[in-house]
Amino acid sequence: MADTGLRRDDVTKGGFSMRKIDVALLGATGSVGQRYVSMLAEHPYFRLRTLVGRSSAGKKYGEAVKWMLEGEVPAEIASMRVEEFSLDTLKDCGLIFSALPSEAASSREVELARIGKIVVSEASAHRMDQDVPLLIPEVNPQHLLLLERQRSGRKWDGGIVTTPNCTAVGLDIVLAPLVKLADVKLIVVNTMQAISGAGYLGVPSMSILENVIPFVKDEEEKVVRETAKILGRIEDGKIVNASMPMAVSCNRVSTIDGHLESLLIEYEREVSADESIDALSNFTGEPQKYGLPTAPSRPIIVRREQDRPQPRIDRMQGSVPGMSVVVGRVRRGAAKKTLQLTLLSHNTIRGAAGGAILTAELMYARKLLQN
Repeated sequence: MADTGLRRDDVTKGGFSMRKIDVALLGATGSVGQRYVSMLAEHPYFRLRTLVGRSSAGKKYGEAVKWMLEGEVPAEIASMRVEEFSLDTLKDCGLIFSALPSEAASSREVELARIGKIVVSEASAHRMDQDVPLLIPEVNPQHLLLLERQRSGRKWDGGIVTTPNCTAVGLDIVLAPLVKLADVKLIVVNTMQAISGAGYLGVPSMSILENVIPFVKDEEEKVVRETAKILGRIEDGKIVNASMPMAVSCNRVSTIDGHLESLLIEYEREVSADESIDALSNFTGEPQKYGLPTAPSRPIIVRREQDRPQPRIDRMQGSVPGMSVVVGRVRRGAAKKTLQLTLLSHNTIRGAAGGAILTAELMYARKLLQN
């Protein structure tokens, strides 16, 4: 097996010595890259060793970044130099977090996997590849089995694991327990997506202020495709997509962070609001079982108020701020066999950096990041 760049560090937890892994971050100065930096600064499993950027290469991170988060750039990272992308630059890092645009990610992530690196990517470039896991750790951890097929078929020692579109993440966490209650005839989703989902320069202020834009390019198609894969099952080393008709309408609204979504599910039988609330409130997964650092104790928080969730006051809820999906207004729809609710997820934390870090933590716990 190729050198994965794993290094030991003096870290103990519960009296046991732990392996701390040197990691690199591609796209370090962007808005999502900053979330990674913030969440990795004192991480118990991962040590941020290498920052990679394009226009900022050669500068210290604190000078190169236009910091948009609360507080200051973590001191130990501010003085790090931003590097240009090269395989030599990344040779000592066993794990690569990729916040690259899809165009760049398409080839660079493959280059890294070929030399034995594990890439956890939030780019869309490889999400729909048949041998690449598209992972939400609480929802479909079994899809990590695809790594065996990927390595065998592509004849490499590394691997690519992807995380979903930020709109699909919150939706699919909520759907995971709900689709088990009864057979589903139809899913209808209407989204109200924060401007940070488009990146720092993504939506001109004159377009979004005092306005709602009823179109987000390619978003509706991504949500449908990715949900089918995420909620699908593995048979003979392949994913069989879930078969549930979906109608998705995506809108951009003038909220900074937090994607709000209205969901209607039509079932084959009547499903009560109380039954649904129990399923949502009790939902947990492998990250909670392992007690992973970025795992919220409750992936889904159900609120009973009539006017919640709201992005400004609910997006940072949970034991790990921003990692829980908040659900409210759970009710039976106008038709007897329908259920309606509203859900909120933090698009740059659970829907981006936090979700990717949690994915890497799950791989760590499963010993998929070790020689």
